[in-house]
Amino acid sequence: MKRHLIERYEDLTVTHSFADESGQIFDCIPVRQQPSLKGTDITVAEAPDLPSPQTRGDAAAAQPPLRPDRADMHGNAMWCPPGTIPVRRITIEEMTRFESLDDFFLKSPLDAVHKYAHAAQTVDNLGGRSSINLWDPAVGSEIFSLSQQWYAAGSPVQTVEAGWQVYPGKYGTTQPVLFIFWTPDGYKRGGPGSYNLDKPGFVQTGNNWPLGGILSPISIAGGAQYEITICYYLSQGNWWLYVGGDAVGYYPATLFGNGPMASNAANIDFGGETVDKTAWPPMGSGAFARTGYQQAAYHRAIEYFPITGGSQSAQLVIDQPSPNCYTINLQSGQAPWSEYFYFGGPGGANC
Repeated sequence: MKRHLIERYEDLTVTHSFADESGQIFDCIPVRQQPSLKGTDITVAEAPDLPSPQTRGDAAAAQPPLRPDRADMHGNAMWCPPGTIPVRRITIEEMTRFESLDDFFLKSPLDAVHKYAHAAQTVDNLGGRSSINLWDPAVGSEIFSLSQQWYAAGSPVQTVEAGWQVYPGKYGTTQPVLFIFWTPDGYKRGGPGSYNLDKPGFVQTGNNWPLGGILSPISIAGGAQYEITICYYLSQGNWWLYVGGDAVGYYPATLFGNGPMASNAANIDFGGETVDKTAWPPMGSGAFARTGYQQAAYHRAIEYFPITGGSQSAQLVIDQPSPNCYTINLQSGQAPWSEYFYFGGPGGANC
């Protein structure tokens, strides 16, 4: 673990640092010094234009966390200068919460049990998007709770993923953070897959959405709803991530070798996931899907990008294997919601 940190920070130029509201430290480093580009002469790709959306939003969009007018608790500007990106500072204290370096890079412990309430479609695609409202489910001694998108293909599965996640054991906060993850080999321990910028893989180009940074404000039960729109789009050999309409960066499709995700995904999947070993945390807002708007978590305006071009409303099939703990309610309506669902629940030991 120490060797990994030494190699990660060796010859790194930090131009500025700041803390987010949870106390996590972010360092602004030159784009070319991030893990995926350090020591290489790889040309950084330019972000493509996205296919036009089928629908638009009516909830309040969460603002990018990093803006020139924001300052942290110490008075430091929460902003990275042009030509630099925010990289979450990893510490040895964080890493030693895990049994080994390989365990640190896993999406979740190998012996943990995953619970879901989600909706998927089998269709060849170049990505997709949805708008996701923000909540902060109470994750205590459990491992994590999240709301995300998966674009996947193959066996062992290859994925690119993104959403919000409450994972205190990793991030040291009980607030939701923006996360990404990828795997080329079915989440294999010791494989190249990882979160955020923890390992080489993702190339970050934007400087206003820090990976691993907290997202706010949080939706209010019975009140205002706050959301982010997340999108993946495979263009010119790169799986581009957009958040709130901003290009954050990309996974080069070459990461998937000769696998199917090098050319397109075969499945789209949206919803919630919780992880633990004996008792599972709340999902979404902690309320069941039937409670609906202003109470339950949702994904709305769910679309995918056909390989022939453009965008298409999804035609999803739901899966709720633990209805005592988590449910999902799929609906279709008019813009700006179109294809959408509510999901979530309180969790517990009887899932």
